[in-house]
Amino acid sequence: MSRDSADHLASWSLAESEMSEYPKLALYIDGRWCQSSSGETAPVINPATEEVIGQLPIATPVDLDRAVAAAASAFRDWADRTPAARLMVMRAAADLIRKRVDPIAAVMTREQGKDVRDARREILLSAENVEYLAEEARRVTARLVPSAIPSVRHQAVEKIPVGPVAAFTPWNFPANLVCRKLGAALATGCTVVLKPAEETPGTAIMLAQCFFEAGLPSGVLNLVFGKPSVISEHLIASPLIRKVSFTGSIPVGKRLAKLCADTMKRFTAELGGHSPVLVFADAANDSTVRACVATKYRNSGQVCNSPTRFLVEESAYPAFCESFARAAANLKVGDGKNGDVDMGPLTHARRLGAMERLVADAVKKGARLLTGGRRIGNRGFFFEPTVLADVPLEAAAMQEEPFGPLALLRPFRKIDDAVEAANSLPYGLAAYAFTADADKIDRLGKLLEAGMVGINHFAIVAADLPFGGLKESGWGAEQACEGILPYLETKVVSVSKLA
Repeated sequence: MSRDSADHLASWSLAESEMSEYPKLALYIDGRWCQSSSGETAPVINPATEEVIGQLPIATPVDLDRAVAAAASAFRDWADRTPAARLMVMRAAADLIRKRVDPIAAVMTREQGKDVRDARREILLSAENVEYLAEEARRVTARLVPSAIPSVRHQAVEKIPVGPVAAFTPWNFPANLVCRKLGAALATGCTVVLKPAEETPGTAIMLAQCFFEAGLPSGVLNLVFGKPSVISEHLIASPLIRKVSFTGSIPVGKRLAKLCADTMKRFTAELGGHSPVLVFADAANDSTVRACVATKYRNSGQVCNSPTRFLVEESAYPAFCESFARAAANLKVGDGKNGDVDMGPLTHARRLGAMERLVADAVKKGARLLTGGRRIGNRGFFFEPTVLADVPLEAAAMQEEPFGPLALLRPFRKIDDAVEAANSLPYGLAAYAFTADADKIDRLGKLLEAGMVGINHFAIVAADLPFGGLKESGWGAEQACEGILPYLETKVVSVSKLA
């Protein structure tokens, strides 16, 4: 770390006594916290109270150019460090994240809305991801290839860092998604210009502070906020940026992929989903219902791999619908800061309108509203846990990602019908099934078109498992060794005797 950076950090450290407060919002460029060069800001809203909790600086093109230049300038030194040296910094950052889990969780809940217990679990997983990816990068090795030409003395296939990276993360998991991208990029020797979600800047700032205090050099990580389309277009157009990593919606992912193609930039995208859950009669019990309900309404359903379409074997369908609706109606909804709720608010006011539209459309087209379907109160973005049965395939909710607390139930007769329905959409992020039949388990594992398939459970996300989708749900994967490779180029070095 440079002396200037160290001095500046000392003037704005997150001391233990200060970390219960919402952090000062700022950009971080070339080792310095700063405001926008234009002075423009935007409010950050607490979704549980609708109160303004901070003013976020909006980066200008001048600010973005400074961030890109800093990342490019810092790249060679960071790339030349050994994986073990980078691991030391990243392990220290992970330790700081763990140490600060409670204050970071409090900030995340305040700006995103999820229950503070879920926020805490997310932050601990984030630290695990950082450490795992840094360890995994140590196992990336060159290989020697014997030459068929006698004069060639040495041939090596090497993996080298791709260069400065532009990374874009959303608001639903503001710690883990940031750390997935930072972990892989920094571990491989890349530098980063990170644009986290404008709805959850405090979480990203507190995580970034952990990296800086752990010894990350100035310029290796730069933090910017602003209008997403302006920032993405400006960063991707820069010839200094060599890779783009994006998590978000399918339409935005497609647009960014086209922008990357113009300058042949590497592109990784983790996009939306519409996950089916196939429930067979032999597993349609209370335990399965509890697991489905708990996972469906986790983070208010604002999860890309959230179970959404529940396809239930016909003989068990009526009882399953009744049990599911009863369990959903009994969920406790409230401010996540209390640590005793099952579901917090939606993160955006606009999601309330989206939920109301999807419910009204489904009911109009023949669905039965078993429970929920309305906003709760008139302050805070709270929406009832909602269950719709007999949802027709033409309903909008069955075609577009709801990204909210909507469970869609339909019956099926045969396994082939269920698999066909599960695979009918262009999404392919995750799929789930519940059955005790070994033959069905084997068949479902092969036939379900998803990057992640969970059978008899939903716990398919871990630091040592790749996270990625098929079809329109993404390009590439994050986490595990698969998350390292997109940040590396392949280079051949061949040495011959001098003639």
